[in-house]
Amino acid sequence: MGMPGGIEWVIIALVVLLLFGGKKIPELAKGLGSGIKNFKKAVKDDEESASTEKKEEIEKKAEAKEEEPKENKTV
Repeated sequence: MGMPGGIEWVIIALVVLLLFGGKKIPELAKGLGSGIKNFKKAVKDDEESASTEKKEEIEKKAEAKEEEPKENKTV
């Protein structure tokens, strides 16, 4: 049971056409396209915010290391 072949896709398309009608299909495709676009935008924004947070954390650690008092140990 693998991916549908050419004939199966034609049958699926005909069933969808019969169920939704010719006028409704473009509206469904438009809604699906905008949903995918919004999902990709959300993923991109999430990745950007995660990388920004990581950079800020690294900078804070670097600043904390610079502010640590250096101990002079004499033997």
